[in-house]
Amino acid sequence: MTSSETLPGAKAHIDTALAISTRIDDLPAGTPLKTIGRVGVLGAGTMGGGIAMNFLTAGIPVTIVEAEAANLERGVATIRRNYENSVKRGKMEAAAVDAAMAVLTPSLDFADLSQCDLVIEAVYENLDLKKDIFRRLDQVAKRGAILASNTSYLDIDAMAAETSRPEAVLGMHFFSPANIMKLLEVVRAEKTGMSELATVMDLASRIGKVAVVAGVCHGFIGNRMLMPRQLQAQAMLMEGADYAAVDQALLDFGFPMGPFQMSDLAGVDIGWHRDPARIESIRDALCAAGRWGQKTGKGWYDYDDSRQRRSSDEVHAIVAKFAAREGKPQRAFTADEIRERLLYPMIDEGAKILGEGKAQRASDIDLVWLNGYGWPAWTGGPMFWAQHVGLKTIVAGLERHGMPVSPYLRQAADGTGKFD
Repeated sequence: MTSSETLPGAKAHIDTALAISTRIDDLPAGTPLKTIGRVGVLGAGTMGGGIAMNFLTAGIPVTIVEAEAANLERGVATIRRNYENSVKRGKMEAAAVDAAMAVLTPSLDFADLSQCDLVIEAVYENLDLKKDIFRRLDQVAKRGAILASNTSYLDIDAMAAETSRPEAVLGMHFFSPANIMKLLEVVRAEKTGMSELATVMDLASRIGKVAVVAGVCHGFIGNRMLMPRQLQAQAMLMEGADYAAVDQALLDFGFPMGPFQMSDLAGVDIGWHRDPARIESIRDALCAAGRWGQKTGKGWYDYDDSRQRRSSDEVHAIVAKFAAREGKPQRAFTADEIRERLLYPMIDEGAKILGEGKAQRASDIDLVWLNGYGWPAWTGGPMFWAQHVGLKTIVAGLERHGMPVSPYLRQAADGTGKFD
């Protein structure tokens, strides 16, 4: 399941995927595009600042709004520092930094978003908070403005329902760091207007993003497919797999990191309930022990000052304790079995996404994973790779491991062997 050679046709597949990804299948001819003269970004944190930089770099004026002066000042300073670092690396001229910062308007007044043609909220992932923001935006934003959420998995339809103009609402899921990562999932809600959708897809090209249309579902395309992989990684730990071996199996496949490395980089404590006495999972135990990831020098792995990782005896003991509690037989895993357990359910989830119409085409799913999650380019993406491996092989592997097979995947395997 590993290779150092590009699969036949993979490069041509990726080139074609990029060429057609901006097409909206049911877009009526002559659909007008809206003029985006100013973009509003709500939230000046890591994501908000990174999102703003995309437009500033393209010369599009941005109003960035925060609730507290200290957060706003810190966010603006970070934007400038990021630009200055680009100058040091020879990626940008000093004059371009001044030009970008000149079209940035920092504000503490929510009402200043009324001047914007597109507003993107980039606050933390809480649906009630985001619904409240869309209620406020509905009162403040000018008519004709596009209202977007940067959520990575929450329900865009629920946000749109809080407004009197659901046709104006869609998702713009940027990937972190937002000023660097190429992928943009443009999430089409039930009532999103054609002009609004087409405008954002066109704008994505202007700011250098690889844009893919996704439908509303938990996690959209990328994170939805990530979830079964993460569940299988955790399940294998309970069955005796070494977490470092799980990561290594994906590294050998060509990923830049495995699931546990990714957790350490993002922060093991993200979403943790913050009660050290409440230990209901391995993650709870790690967090209670101060193992929050790279930022604390220890997570699933121990890290030295250069952030080089090594396996942790403490973590192995924690995993062993939870495995014993579950009472599952312990056994050894081969690297190929680990990869099958991690990757085959992702293919099945991708098939479900296609079957439900949450992605326009299989090649769009490939672009999401190639540009947002580090899926190795030699494979052409998960769906292209699955067709090379053989969809019947994927189905047989899922059944061998006792995993469900979606009707769409089974139908494709029994039919052409390809995803339509």
